[in-house]
Amino acid sequence: MSKEIKVGVIGCGAIGRQHIARLMNTIPETRVVAVADYYQPSAQAVAEQYGITCCATGEELIARPEVEAVLVTSADPSHAGYVLECIKAGKFVFCEKPLAQTAQECEEIIRAEVAGGRRLVQVGFMRRYDRGYAAMKQAIESGEIGAPLMIHSCHRNMSQAPGFATDYAVTRVAIHEIDISRWLLDDEYATAQVLAVRQSKNTQGDWLNPQIMMLTTRSGQRIDVEVQTDGAYAYDIQCQVVGEDGTVSLPDPSAVVKRAGAACSFPIMTDWSQRFIEAYDIEFDAWAKALLNGAPDGPSAWDGYVACVTGDALILSRQTGKPEAIELMEKPSIY
Repeated sequence: MSKEIKVGVIGCGAIGRQHIARLMNTIPETRVVAVADYYQPSAQAVAEQYGITCCATGEELIARPEVEAVLVTSADPSHAGYVLECIKAGKFVFCEKPLAQTAQECEEIIRAEVAGGRRLVQVGFMRRYDRGYAAMKQAIESGEIGAPLMIHSCHRNMSQAPGFATDYAVTRVAIHEIDISRWLLDDEYATAQVLAVRQSKNTQGDWLNPQIMMLTTRSGQRIDVEVQTDGAYAYDIQCQVVGEDGTVSLPDPSAVVKRAGAACSFPIMTDWSQRFIEAYDIEFDAWAKALLNGAPDGPSAWDGYVACVTGDALILSRQTGKPEAIELMEKPSIY
């Protein structure tokens, strides 16, 4: 691989366009050379904007010899197929979450990657690259707060796009807390449960909102996640790890504090892209540097698989009304 990674991007929607601009203008080690989208006009518009190749299909893009790595930002149901095609072609692939929609698809991806003998896949759990979460991880690993006992967190959204459903509170929203909590604690999950709470009158659809999600780890730590998918006052992400000797909390992202009108205040974000824009930059910079060193070292196909299995257990718990066990396949040594 040259010192400039030639990337093909499948998916030219909102996040796809943001990532293309990022790879072209912010990350010096990458250059987008081809794009594809099931809605051809979107891909054509991006291709014309940057003077790059427009492919008719994602499979055509993956097969192009000049494409050294692939970024998948297409619709969720298409992720697994494109990732498997990349593995088959022996090409690095960065897949926005979720890795796949079923545990079976995740297992197929893992088996294909293991058969190839090396890591090719990275999953877009960008919170691991947020400076606040990274500082929390360092505080835990240093022993400053003692052994971690529990995590309290919340994920609050102001609105959702049409077609949102109750299960999406897990698969599209709390999936971030599922990944970041096990990363912070460095432990696998044992059980998952969803608790019913009073529903918000601000919910614009017929899905359940809010929900409380409970997770326990194999070593006995407990995580509670408050998920508000609609009608919240802002896009607000909170996390506190409670240890034996202290606590560490996720800092608010704004450093500007206003004092006026006998009050002290600071702004809160209203959109995920505002809140984690720097984390995306750090994430792709790290991905590019890792590829130049031979292989991705960020969130793996295993992490995508665990998030999927955990999400399935949470959804089942909401239906059964009791905690559900999280049962994982044996973890391959390449992870």
